[in-house]
Amino acid sequence: MKTAEIMTKEVITIRPSTPVSEIARLMGQHHLTGIPVTDDLGRLRGMVTDRDLVVRHARVHFPTYIPLLESLVYLGNTRHFEVELRKTLASTAGELMSTEVPTVGPETDILDVAALMFDKDANPIPVVDHGQLVGIISRADLVKLLVREEEPTEQQSEG
Repeated sequence: MKTAEIMTKEVITIRPSTPVSEIARLMGQHHLTGIPVTDDLGRLRGMVTDRDLVVRHARVHFPTYIPLLESLVYLGNTRHFEVELRKTLASTAGELMSTEVPTVGPETDILDVAALMFDKDANPIPVVDHGQLVGIISRADLVKLLVREEEPTEQQSEG
């Protein structure tokens, strides 16, 4: 089965200038786990997920450092701290969104989509065709498919 067969085709999108309060309202109102950020031509620029909104309100984890020979040595990765801090201070989608977004095409096999979701901990995943956003697929879509496939057919229930 291909992505195009179960993806949501009418995708709610936002622009980089969309305020965070509007993003939260849209996600709550439409029960979304993520919203693609597109430009005026419909090209994917990033993604804002419910996780991004939660990080925005979480406590920032400052990097651990130790003084060594009149210098400071950071322990760990300061990149994670920088991303957390940027998201905490974000006021628009452009500041909050993730730009490294895994995508699939409409002809991608559903099993490959499921593997990508698991491997990249990505949900939902934008569906892109020739640079244009054409749909979105989520874990919920895969679960609906699973339920549909697991339901007994009328012949099985008669026997």
